[in-house]
Amino acid sequence: MAVVFPRDLVPPGSQSFFLFGPRGTGKSTWLRQVFPDAVHLDLLDLRLYTELLAHPERLEAMVRPTGRPVVVLDEVQRLPALLDEVHRLIEARRWRFIMTGSSARKLRRGGANLLAGRARTLTMHPLTAHELGKRFVLEGSLRHGHLPMACTEPDPAGYLASYAGTYLREEVQAEALTRNLDAFARFLVTASFSQASVLSVAPIARELGVARKSVEAWFDLLDDLLLGVRLPVFTRRARRALVAHPKFYLFDAGVFRALRPRGPLDSVEETDGAALETLVMQELRATNDNHGLGYQLSYWRTRDGKEVDFVLYGERGLHAVEVKRSGRFRDEDLDGLRLFRADYPAARCALLYGGEREYDFEGIRVLPLSRALPRLPTLLGGAGSKAGARR
Repeated sequence: MAVVFPRDLVPPGSQSFFLFGPRGTGKSTWLRQVFPDAVHLDLLDLRLYTELLAHPERLEAMVRPTGRPVVVLDEVQRLPALLDEVHRLIEARRWRFIMTGSSARKLRRGGANLLAGRARTLTMHPLTAHELGKRFVLEGSLRHGHLPMACTEPDPAGYLASYAGTYLREEVQAEALTRNLDAFARFLVTASFSQASVLSVAPIARELGVARKSVEAWFDLLDDLLLGVRLPVFTRRARRALVAHPKFYLFDAGVFRALRPRGPLDSVEETDGAALETLVMQELRATNDNHGLGYQLSYWRTRDGKEVDFVLYGERGLHAVEVKRSGRFRDEDLDGLRLFRADYPAARCALLYGGEREYDFEGIRVLPLSRALPRLPTLLGGAGSKAGARR
């Protein structure tokens, strides 16, 4: 029997909404769990797609006989023009529509009808440690990430290899977003070497032997497909000279490992460190979105190399998070956090590390990763948050 994980994401009342997320994050599974009585129409079904492409007005005729007021449209980015009919039916019939997609590019850039505020936008991320509950094992998460199938398949490495080698290419091909799939596939591998690093496009373009503009467009494409994340530098009221470039991440630690080549010249420590940072990044993003915490996520790095891996800023406060893989930490591992707090005394600072003991060094908390990640909803949202009390 397939494992269905409880998700922290909460649908917005009775309002229609878009649900975007990379392929494989569990959008359809979650919707069938939360809306079991809805009409489900999958635009990957060629017959359905062809019929609605030619006759979008038939959507009403398809739904009316069911008598169900909730309609799920999967992969709506394949047919942006259908949103005009959705808009009409929301107004005329008061039906509720839930529209999923693994790319918002066609909708945003093609001038599609985004329903003029009548539909909210939610994001489905890979699973979190909090959602995994007792199934969360740090070492397994670092190796295979948190895509639902990678957490349940008997061969998660094989699944991720297929995801990286097939699904990502199919996603790009389906959207007709680049003509040269082979060059894009090589770009994905090369981009994996920039994981959790300050992004510099020029060296990647030189290695691939392509124009810089092409590489910039491919990074934009990863953003559009929700496969890549570029964290900006936290510069609010900056007191020091800071770097200007963002840090780059593929969206999931397991997908990163599947794309990253390994051989005798590749450092295990470097790959493991990037995977750990990726895992924490995806946990922070998912927790922030799932619980509506409203933080802006960034990082902080001075020009002389002092750094804090993650900074979260919003109405709920300011958090600074440093990540270390080792089971032991040195006093100097706190230097970046100390410097950041000197500039921002209100910041709540934490070092997440691979050990087992908790510490408090003059307000800087040192927390074991294995216990901190499942508690992120509480750590970021406060003890009274809806997530904090769930488990």
